[in-house]
Amino acid sequence: MKEILLLRGRPSRWLEYGFQGLSILMALLFTTLVLLVAGAPPLEAYRQVLAGAFGSLRRAADILVAWVPLMLTTAGLLLTFTAGLWNIGVEGQIMLGAIATTGLLRALQPTDLPPALILVLAMAAGMAGGAIWAAWVGLLKIYGGVHEIFGGLGLNFVATTLILWLIFGPWKRPGIGSMSGTEPFPEALWLPTWPDLRLSPWALALALLSVILVYVLLRNTYFGLRLKAIGKNPRAAHLLGVPTARYLFLALMGCGALAGLAGAVQVTAVYHRLIPPISSGYGYLGLLVAMLANYRVTWSVPVAFFFAALNIGSIQLPITLKLDSTLSGVMQGALVLFVLLMQGARARWQPKRTAEPGDDA
Repeated sequence: MKEILLLRGRPSRWLEYGFQGLSILMALLFTTLVLLVAGAPPLEAYRQVLAGAFGSLRRAADILVAWVPLMLTTAGLLLTFTAGLWNIGVEGQIMLGAIATTGLLRALQPTDLPPALILVLAMAAGMAGGAIWAAWVGLLKIYGGVHEIFGGLGLNFVATTLILWLIFGPWKRPGIGSMSGTEPFPEALWLPTWPDLRLSPWALALALLSVILVYVLLRNTYFGLRLKAIGKNPRAAHLLGVPTARYLFLALMGCGALAGLAGAVQVTAVYHRLIPPISSGYGYLGLLVAMLANYRVTWSVPVAFFFAALNIGSIQLPITLKLDSTLSGVMQGALVLFVLLMQGARARWQPKRTAEPGDDA
């Protein structure tokens, strides 16, 4: 019986791969068309992006620097997507994690506590800040009837304003408020990095642990099973005795905690201070990664790496070809658009089937 199920699964799995490959090809053709309209040589542009991403060890390390907060954010979003929630407010949750981390570091700077302990507390504060901000989205949805998209977007604007107020107000640099952010923290309060690189092994370890944690939660626990049940049919899950409100709330807070940890990493390992664009758009980019990975944990790891490489590599375009670096955003958006179109096409061509052994989380 098991062999029959596996044989049945093969055509649909290969069909899925075929549609995904077709969507990537269509995205490349669309981006090529944009380059031609802009008067730029497509092959040279792609070569420059690859050189900008992998041309040296430092550039390759910079990809991982970008991958860490993106992966933390995406891992959290997979929890809310599994529960059927569109946590658009993840961008604000990154910001609140950064704010909470900065606040704790500023409060504990004059103390005699070991720097390692202060950094651990700062990470915990970042996770708490993100989780609390996500809890507001849950409260608005469950008790206020406000859809999580609208509640999250509203809180994103509040978080952006709060950062600007802190940087130009209570936390401004001595004698001046600057868009460059708050006063940098002492080097003792930076996450350690590899020599001559911006990459912190501790930040990388946190991102990998988040992937493993979310994978285990969604694949091997009753918590993950119930989240999937709620995501498929919340009414049926409620009738079967699943406390849907509690699990929706926990999914949002789990996502907020990982997003807040991404904000803490941005403060302690990348910028070493609080700056206005501290989230770097990783919240919205994480949404695209999760969709392109078809909401699977294992697929999200290489997809997030690919998006991080695009972001780093595109920096080369203004220098060599006088093109705007936002071209990477065009390719990223095109990828997601065509993947969604191909998913719709596949749903029409492929008959529905029941879950099979080996289906990924």
